[in-house]
Amino acid sequence: MNKYELIPRIVENKDWITIIFVVTLIVVTIAKAGFENRFNDFMNLIVNNKYLKIYKDPSNLMSWFTILLFFVQLVSFSFFVQLVLSYLGYTTKTNWITFIQIITFLSFFVLSKYLIEKIIATSFNMESFIEQFNLFKVSYRTYIGLLLLPVNIFLYYTDYVNKYTIISVLIVLLIINSLTYLASLRNYQKLLFGKLFYFILYICALEIAPYYFMYYFISSK
Repeated sequence: MNKYELIPRIVENKDWITIIFVVTLIVVTIAKAGFENRFNDFMNLIVNNKYLKIYKDPSNLMSWFTILLFFVQLVSFSFFVQLVLSYLGYTTKTNWITFIQIITFLSFFVLSKYLIEKIIATSFNMESFIEQFNLFKVSYRTYIGLLLLPVNIFLYYTDYVNKYTIISVLIVLLIINSLTYLASLRNYQKLLFGKLFYFILYICALEIAPYYFMYYFISSK
């Protein structure tokens, strides 16, 4: 009599990311329809700083426009991280559990970092500067997340994820991020020179150290 061993077959659901992409595009559409003028100014952010001059008030950091596009930013960066991890062999790009873990971690990381920044800013009496600086960073990083969305869609449906693609995208992200920091230092240099020592501590503790530890944690796996 033949003996058979039953092996469970695990089939990954590949439709979830399509749903995520569609929902994200709907969120972008809602942001554009509900805040048309602001959205148009936002899309020209890389060309001029009109958007930052008009919406420089820190209260805009918690507006619905910012919240909607923050969701887009989280989805874009989370899925790109998943694409990188899938290329490195840690997971697959269709693993929805990994995506939930990544987006949960990024959400917790960003919100925790923001709260710590608020505490430090209040302690060092530089709250006004940090709020403006955060609004500046959030605007540009949201812009990067919006640009990254079609890149993610292209990479997911074409299977073009390779070393050169990942390096190219990372280099572009690093360049844009570096340029935004240089632009922020130029825009806020008058406020910055008055609190230079505290700002250096802020950069080291909350802008360099967290990303270094994240890199160390991922690379040590």
